[in-house]
Amino acid sequence: MITSSLQTSVAVFALVILHVSTLDTFKAAVYEHAVILPNDTETPVSPDEALFLMNKNIDILEKAIKQAAEQGAQIIVTPEDALYGWKFTRETIFPYLENIPDPQVNWIPCQEPHRFGHTPVQARLSCLAKNNSIYVVANMGDKKPCNSHNTTCPSNGHYQYNTNVVYDAKGKLVARYHKYHLYREIQFDVPEKPELVTFNTTFGKFGIFTCFDILFHDPAVTLVKDSHVDTILFPTAWMNVLPFMTAIEFHSAWAMGMRVNLLAANTHNVSLKMTGSGIYAPHSPKVYHHDMETESGKILFAEVDSHPRNSSTYPPAMNWSAYATSITPFPGPKNSFRGCISRDEFNFTKLSESAGNLTVCQKELCCHLSYRMLAKEGDEVYVLGAFAGLHGRRRREYWQVISTQVKTSVWVCTMLKCRSTDVTTCGQPVETALTRFEMFSLSGTFGTEYVFPEVLLTKIKLAPEKFEVLEDGRLVNKNGLSEPVLTVSLFGRWYAKDAHSISGGTSNSATAYLMIPTLLMIITLRDAVML
Repeated sequence: MITSSLQTSVAVFALVILHVSTLDTFKAAVYEHAVILPNDTETPVSPDEALFLMNKNIDILEKAIKQAAEQGAQIIVTPEDALYGWKFTRETIFPYLENIPDPQVNWIPCQEPHRFGHTPVQARLSCLAKNNSIYVVANMGDKKPCNSHNTTCPSNGHYQYNTNVVYDAKGKLVARYHKYHLYREIQFDVPEKPELVTFNTTFGKFGIFTCFDILFHDPAVTLVKDSHVDTILFPTAWMNVLPFMTAIEFHSAWAMGMRVNLLAANTHNVSLKMTGSGIYAPHSPKVYHHDMETESGKILFAEVDSHPRNSSTYPPAMNWSAYATSITPFPGPKNSFRGCISRDEFNFTKLSESAGNLTVCQKELCCHLSYRMLAKEGDEVYVLGAFAGLHGRRRREYWQVISTQVKTSVWVCTMLKCRSTDVTTCGQPVETALTRFEMFSLSGTFGTEYVFPEVLLTKIKLAPEKFEVLEDGRLVNKNGLSEPVLTVSLFGRWYAKDAHSISGGTSNSATAYLMIPTLLMIITLRDAVML
């Protein structure tokens, strides 16, 4: 009897402690880092030289981590490639790699730095987390020995992975994620399958993936839909491409479309158009940063709901086609024309008046727009566009796919500003606008539940709290917009219709790696960089 009573008391006490220690909100930090790059990435360096460079970058990250802790942040996310950059061969990246064990080994590198070989980077990151009592998310390289007699084993006897690591406030390794969707990263291998990496804290359940992964179903969508995470941690090295794929634009839209917190930390390199970090909630961006003027890094802070699904501001599930399929299409325009955005052929119609109702269709997708401008600028042209199809279907040889090709199914409804009064410029990158909209309502007959709402203002700014998506799938403004509009878009992904083709080879060999066409990006072979 006494034992039973004692067990009951202990159980109740444990539940009370768990309830008290579970936080409704937490303070997050993300750091956009201007990476110190190596002078030469085509000639191998010694491990000491590699460590010297990485420590210079960690010196900068250390200041950000300490600042985050002093400001009361419980977690900080740092960018992809933040320790050494991105342009390497398999041979030249090798000195920068360490063996990163499975977190199940229960390891605090700060206390046992030699337990898994020479791991100075992991030891330092662990100590930064431990000494500052903060979760630290970082990106580095992992090396795993393999049997050279295995046909999938690379010639140097190691698999090499682009890897995220997470250390808790005691310095313990709690998460390790190997990036699955590589983009022009010949120095790294692809894991056998997408990894679903999650971990629990007193301030929510977290999932993690890297950069280009966000454009695909696995692991990104699966983590949210099946693993039910509260917050996604997202190190990235993202090059901005208008009109749909600037970092702050798409990342904020993805958080809203998936109804999840997203902590996105980008690298900062103006010459490569890399900038754009943020802390995004399901209903609106909390804070964001886009800077193409300076060369310096930036730390961001925001208070975030630990369990957004329990929040009063949590948005309802959207039926993205409900409104669009319930109305009769607006009268057919007389000035429809075709134009390309990143080699995808859109159907466009011009917004000829300062107010009106328009419909433009392509295949099964019809896009409806109602709008009213505050003042139409005579030298600015806006169009409504629709695209439904496989991105990358034209000029397939351009993408240089070696082992696996995924042609992505994209459905887009967009109202955007053309680059000039010449309609052939519609869809080309444009960064400034003068026209303000008093009202807009954009919807589409989407056949997918995965739609990401984007509103981008002049000079590459977001519009927090200035627009919303109604339950019937309409993207509408709220009380007018304070600044001129560049684009208003519903960017849909129909993952089930992605087209896969295998042409032999193995995904883990040095000569057979994923090179997946990026969504709606204009990237030349001369200046392409990885995402």
